[in-house]
This record gives sequence, C-alpha cells and structure tokens, in this order.
Amino acid sequence: MALCTVAASAQVSSSSTVTGPNGQTATRTVNRIPGSTNATLTGPNGQSATRSTTYGGGNSQTTLTGRNGGVATRSVSGRGTGTVTATTIGPRGATGTRVRTR
Repeated sequence: MALCTVAASAQVSSSSTVTGPNGQTATRTVNRIPGSTNATLTGPNGQSATRSTTYGGGNSQTTLTGRNGGVATRSVSGRGTGTVTATTIGPRGATGTRVRTR
C-alpha cells in the first residue's frame, strides 16, 4: 500500500509499508521538495534510520543517521563541470575523497 500526496508547493510525500512472512511490518516515508529529499525507514521494533539530501547548483549534501544515532555524510561538488569531488565522512570520523575529472 502506498500513499502519495501532491501539494501546491511541489512537495511530494509517499509512504509504503512492507509486511514480512512473520507479520512484522516496516515503513518507509519519503518527502520531496525542490532542493531536498528526506526519507525515514522505521523497522518492526520501532527503530528508525533517516537519509536527508539537499542539492542544487551542481552540489549535494547527504546525511545518513542510523538507528543507533551514528551519522555519516557525503558531499559532492562540481557536477556539470570537468571535475567532480565526493567526500564521505563515516560515523566514526573516517574520511574518504574521490575526484573524477573528464
């Protein structure tokens, strides 16, 4: 079952529920507005994880928050240019950067 609503501000919200063979359910809710997307996944035990992305001008910033509160981020800059840089920071502070040039 999915519920979808469209508002005058171009916001789109959707929600879907999955039921496993043991009868437990998980729900995914997504809200999209121009320039950002937010998604929340809630498991059968009530714990949830979120993913929030903002974007525009060839750049994006994504933040992932796990069910235990750990946070990871990914920043991408330079889309639409000759060089795109992606930097990821994990929940324990480890950092990785990738640069692609075309």
